[in-house]
Amino acid sequence: MPDQSTADGRVPDQAAANGRVLDQAAADGRVLDQAAADGRVLDGTAANGRVLDGTAADGRVLDQAAADGRVPGRAGSSNRDPARRTTGGAADAVILDGLAVLIIGGGMIGCALAHRLVLAGASVRVCEAGGLASATTAHGEGNVLVSDKGPGPELELARLSRGLWPETLVRIGERLPDEVAAAEWEPKGGIVVATTEAGATALDEFARGQRAAGVRCEELDADRLATAEPALTRDVTASVYYPDDAQVQPVGAAAALIGSAVAAGAIVETRCAVTGPILEGGRLIGVRTTKGTRYADVVINAAGPWSGPVSELLGAPIAVKPRRGDVLITAPMPPTVFHKVYDADYVGAVGSSDAALQSSAVVESTRGGPLLIGSSRRQCGFDDRLRPDSLAAIARKALRLYPVLADVAVMRAYGGFRPYVDDHLPVIGPDPRLPGLWHATGHEGAGIGLSVGTAHLLTAALANLPTAVDITAFAVDRPAVLAPLESTKKYVSL
Repeated sequence: MPDQSTADGRVPDQAAANGRVLDQAAADGRVLDQAAADGRVLDGTAANGRVLDGTAADGRVLDQAAADGRVPGRAGSSNRDPARRTTGGAADAVILDGLAVLIIGGGMIGCALAHRLVLAGASVRVCEAGGLASATTAHGEGNVLVSDKGPGPELELARLSRGLWPETLVRIGERLPDEVAAAEWEPKGGIVVATTEAGATALDEFARGQRAAGVRCEELDADRLATAEPALTRDVTASVYYPDDAQVQPVGAAAALIGSAVAAGAIVETRCAVTGPILEGGRLIGVRTTKGTRYADVVINAAGPWSGPVSELLGAPIAVKPRRGDVLITAPMPPTVFHKVYDADYVGAVGSSDAALQSSAVVESTRGGPLLIGSSRRQCGFDDRLRPDSLAAIARKALRLYPVLADVAVMRAYGGFRPYVDDHLPVIGPDPRLPGLWHATGHEGAGIGLSVGTAHLLTAALANLPTAVDITAFAVDRPAVLAPLESTKKYVSL
């Protein structure tokens, strides 16, 4: 189970000791103070876990995975080609019988891969340099979105993954109900708003393109918007409702996925950093780690923002870079925000390649009562300092959407790194330069939502089966992925 989780699943690495109110934060950005050394959280989950909009979580769950219910993976290596496995069928069909897979990284992507691959019959081992779901995953908001992606391969992957999330949790819940309950699946829907005439025109065009691609979305007039979000500013020029947007508690969801994998035989090693490759005849047959040598038929680089440094260690570098983001957390509140609500500028910030600070208003509730307020994007390497300009920009833009938050206390702030690729597409598939190496990374801020779909695609590709979404768009051998790396910082945690 994740060793740094908080009540809302987000690591309390920085906190405001004085409970500064949001309008003061907007003015000077000073909401920083170190969190308590014991990592206590300030916004615990409500005892009854009731969903604010009255929607119950899809998946009810059962008992804890036995810690000793693990079977060892194959210790040796082989040159068997996974492409020879061509049989398949149902979601839990054994299509990778006995294939030894080593996953580098125990974040959300790694946990989803472990869950899906072990169901497909693979022998799975996860090597995580830090603690499970303790870095990027723990610093995320848990978004499962279709609203922020235009027509194209990433939207198709998002739609696939959105369909898989509820059924995945239901299946896990048949054995692990407590873990699925902790995942806090909330199909709350999203509302995107524009506050300028130019923004309204752009939002209308964007939504029309999404509808043509099969996304469910509808315009809200002023009355319907006021009913859906009573506290939202009335200074809105357009709004679009996305019923399929959802949210999970990220660490809880990762714990459910990895708990299911361990119960089915996967092995997880934390504090197990990769130090180099084991090669035989030009093929990757395993890795050297701080805990010894580990052999496998297939090695999957799922190291998130650290995928670039990991790929360098293995001798096949890919240009996945860290992109910093910050979030503010308010004191617990009575029900105030009932959907994921964000300004239409958010889509532009996500799609921007500018290394400088990009910010937009994103406001959503948690089951425990605090609001999550984002978001920002900045390329600053692995510099993990919270910056006042980022926090102030977030607060100002949130207040424009929800003026009622002006006197709400900001209890803490945190930041994390997203795995960024210049062409804004994930990297999923085999590395043509090094047989035996696969990648599943580069999802930027969408990794939580895209994780189960990514695992589905990669498992099918390993078995040489047709994939539900064309995987070629995510191939390794594209210019943005093979560009020179800008950072060689050693990875330490996922």
